[in-house]
Amino acid sequence: MPPFGDFLVCGLSSQLHQGVPEFDEWIETADDDFVESGLLVSSVIRLGFLAVLPKMRIIGTIGNVSSDRHELLFQRLSHYLVAKEQ
Repeated sequence: MPPFGDFLVCGLSSQLHQGVPEFDEWIETADDDFVESGLLVSSVIRLGFLAVLPKMRIIGTIGNVSSDRHELLFQRLSHYLVAKEQ
């Protein structure tokens, strides 16, 4: 995030009931990118739980999601933000 290169992050929860259908994204143990995610159990990626963290607060990564899932998350979030402006 400008101007300091901070990170926009979203929450993860293993409490799958907290997810919002058609907004949040569930990552299940059977998904192709689950192992690479570094998660231990099925989880929900919560687009409604965002924070901006300074670079110095990021000490590393536990894993990654697929580029397709990453793009889908960006599309959902940007669609929601643009729709709210109108």
